[in-house]
Amino acid sequence: MSVQYAISADVADISQTSPLGTDCFLVDSNVWLWMTYSNAGHGEQPWRGAVMRQYDVFVQKASAANARLCCSGLSLAELSHIIEKTEREIYERSIGNSITPKEYRHNLVGQRTRVISEIQAAWGQVASLAEPLTVTIDTPTVDAALYRLQTEKVDVYDLFILESMKDHGVVQVITDDGDFTSVPGIQVFTANRNVINAARSQGKLLTR
Repeated sequence: MSVQYAISADVADISQTSPLGTDCFLVDSNVWLWMTYSNAGHGEQPWRGAVMRQYDVFVQKASAANARLCCSGLSLAELSHIIEKTEREIYERSIGNSITPKEYRHNLVGQRTRVISEIQAAWGQVASLAEPLTVTIDTPTVDAALYRLQTEKVDVYDLFILESMKDHGVVQVITDDGDFTSVPGIQVFTANRNVINAARSQGKLLTR
């Protein structure tokens, strides 16, 4: 079953859009993952790699155009979780047996060293390309996120990222996550065909 997106954001197809020097993008965690982690495609269908490489090209074009690229420290948490999970799955396949996340983290020193190295390498690349947007998760931010939760169909990590974007006046996001399209007042730059097709049919496809 395909996702039925009700589009509130403006959506741009990155294959048909050139970044400008005046752009200011928040680059989402799913894009950073594929750009910076060598095993990002583990367990994915082969076509996913071709789709996600479009983001790498677009981000590099944005950098060359002197567009402002931003990241969130919350992406480190998301990247770390996915990298550790993926490395554990690769290890499980190599030994032909399953292992709990806690066992993997505490009992296997060599694997732990590998995971840390992968996380550090990934975040080092992020930090070299983007400037961080600060986020303060205090009571007003939590209250705002809970309010957004009623109308915007994103996870809590993204709710906090959206609050950070609002605080810094950033309205453009590069992401493969269709959830962001439920947020009014932002521009979603994506290669997600389901999102692009939904935006086109609903008159929300951005051309410039």
